[in-house]
Amino acid sequence: MKLPVPVTSRLAVLVALLLAILSSPSFGQDNGSNLLVEQRAAIAEITRRTDDLELRMRSNLYDDAALVEVRNHLEEQARRLIASGVAFRPRLAAINNRLDEIGPAPGEGSPPEPAALTEERQSLLNEKAEINTLLGDAEKLSLRANKMIEEIAQIRRDLFSNTLSRRYDLSTALSPRVLGEFAAESSKLYQALSSWVRFAVNYKLSSVLLATFFALLAAAVLLFGGRRLFGNLIEADPENEEPSYLTRLSVAFWSTLLPSAALAVFLFATHFFFNYFGVLRHDIAQLMVSFFNVIAIVFFVYRLASAVFSPNLPEWRLVPVEPRAARVLFWLVWLTALVASADFFLSRVNVVMSSPLSLTIAKSLVATVIVGVLVILIATVKPYIGYDGRPRRWGTLFRVLLFGLGGTTVLAALLGYIGFARFMSQQIVITGAILATMYIGYLSASAISELGAFGKTALGRRLTARFHFDETTEDQLGLAASVVIDILILAVGIPLILLQWGFQWGDMRAWTYNFATEVRIGSISISLIGILTGVLVFVIGYFLTRGFQHWLDGKVMARGRVDAGVRNSISTAVGYAGVALAGLIGISAAGIDLSSLALIAGALSLGIGFGLQNVVSNFVSGLILLAERPFKVGDWIVAGAVTGTVKKISVRATEIETFQKQTVILPNSELINSAVGNWTHRNKLGRTEIRVGVPYGSDVRKVHQLLTDIIASHPLALRNPEPFVAFTNFGTNFLEFEARLFLADINTQGSVGNEIRFQIIEVFGREGIEIAYTAPPATAKPAPPKRRRSRRDAVPE
Repeated sequence: MKLPVPVTSRLAVLVALLLAILSSPSFGQDNGSNLLVEQRAAIAEITRRTDDLELRMRSNLYDDAALVEVRNHLEEQARRLIASGVAFRPRLAAINNRLDEIGPAPGEGSPPEPAALTEERQSLLNEKAEINTLLGDAEKLSLRANKMIEEIAQIRRDLFSNTLSRRYDLSTALSPRVLGEFAAESSKLYQALSSWVRFAVNYKLSSVLLATFFALLAAAVLLFGGRRLFGNLIEADPENEEPSYLTRLSVAFWSTLLPSAALAVFLFATHFFFNYFGVLRHDIAQLMVSFFNVIAIVFFVYRLASAVFSPNLPEWRLVPVEPRAARVLFWLVWLTALVASADFFLSRVNVVMSSPLSLTIAKSLVATVIVGVLVILIATVKPYIGYDGRPRRWGTLFRVLLFGLGGTTVLAALLGYIGFARFMSQQIVITGAILATMYIGYLSASAISELGAFGKTALGRRLTARFHFDETTEDQLGLAASVVIDILILAVGIPLILLQWGFQWGDMRAWTYNFATEVRIGSISISLIGILTGVLVFVIGYFLTRGFQHWLDGKVMARGRVDAGVRNSISTAVGYAGVALAGLIGISAAGIDLSSLALIAGALSLGIGFGLQNVVSNFVSGLILLAERPFKVGDWIVAGAVTGTVKKISVRATEIETFQKQTVILPNSELINSAVGNWTHRNKLGRTEIRVGVPYGSDVRKVHQLLTDIIASHPLALRNPEPFVAFTNFGTNFLEFEARLFLADINTQGSVGNEIRFQIIEVFGREGIEIAYTAPPATAKPAPPKRRRSRRDAVPE
């Protein structure tokens, strides 16, 4: 359709105006001005935030959690500064390119340049100077932020070191005055709790009941859902007197984890809803958090000790200890956790109630000494029965470790290093419980990965009954489940241990972010998120390529009745091109600069020239075969001693299936460099021969006519070219004839030849014509020499 002249002229005017605007110097300068305004405001905001963070750091020099939070915010500001610097790169590149195009100002004696050009150069230089000034400010601010981050790290190290190395005077803690301070502190705590309880009952009773209901509901959902999912793995079955080791491990792991998780959910939900409904005061909230932590830890250790030592069900015990030792160890471990947790809670009470230092020292001294003594008592237990029937101690290494931990805790407390003693006692209980749980989970994962183990579990039996898996699939699922369990154990256990050793959640978030976004190896920076993104993009591209291949082959080319060999060549080429394109896009998405791989490519080319020349030769030969198509899938070829049907052509080798159903993999270079016969290259037309011999003296004219009639009458024999019979030779023992006929499909020669041979035997037999054969010449067997008979050989009648 032809546009009217006015419309055409208007379009031309609009296009000209648009090109003029885009090509004008002011267009890029306006964009640069906007960028300068935006980044100047951003850097000013980062400066203000950095000043605020420095004030927060100076005012929280003794608060580890606050220092971690400040450090995380500083790292965020540092990343924003990097982003500001990156934002200027395109504009700086454009300015430099334009300055190169304009060139330097003309010197003295040179012809003057246009005023517009001089003005544009000066404007670009001014803008470049402003950008460089902002980049300098950003660099100074980045150095300041990094210095503050290093200072925070040093402050935190000093805090941790001072906490552990500070020595207290025990004389005030052992004086009788501490008892009076303890009584006054107890009365003060009672008054605080009673006043809060009266407030909650009189004014917030409905909120308390509602919050408790929601907390119970959340815990019940987790507990009953876990029971429904894991069934009898929550509790040991007393009627099962011979449980397998895998069953015992699974019951120990889940019977510890699920009830503890349900209790933790209940406690967390209770605190959350109490705080949400305004039930808690600030002091009560701090005490409640500490008390709930104590309840969770003590309950967790109780469940873990019950699962490991099983004092009431010896057959479910994980460690082979005698019943009496199991009961003793269960109570010692539980009491150790109880005392350490009580010390933790009372320390929080001392902080909230502003207790005297002497009372805090006395309380921690008693608790840490008790914990150390309990650990020493655990080391003295004789849990095993020797071959002689007498009790036997722990292994030497484990016993020395327990004595060392308990003795160090007691000695540190008695010497006045209360902070170090409290740290030791808490690590013995909490870190020990976490490590024990992780070890049980690891043993469970190892047991599940054993051959045939997953199919014996409740989950394995359910999956097999539902999806009818075979043993191989069950073992693969068991291996996958083992890997998942190990990953979960590490993902949950390691952060919990780090928290006990003085690290904060902010530390782990920062580590995770830095590890995921940038891992530096020398001068090389690797981003795990970028790598995962690249892998994901490649996988998506791979499956899209396979889908397009199937669609192109099954929908487009199949309906177009394209030859099978052509379809295979096109599908293979599309597949390799799609995978290569997906690989390039994945590498780009991963943030890998392909130009940095030039050195590697050069080294690879050298290696290809020497060690991989056969591989490259086969690869190039495969491309030639796909392009020239001397044979295609389905063709009957003869390559040296190999005869068969082509099944698959790839870039490295060609798959040929012989008539004995043997698969032969031939390198493509052999098919290119050697002679290859193709019975079905242009078409499937082919000739087959059937040789027949008759004795001398037979009527050769009649034999010729009979053979001609037989092959001409076969329905698959072509009329053009016409079948014929050749009298080929006067043989040594018979006259040789050869019946030759052409077939539209040479692949049918076996069945056609079979039928014609049957007809030849029937017709020749009916006509009295003998079919000659070659018999081996008769050889005379020499008679054995006669031996004179002696009397010794005579047989009596």
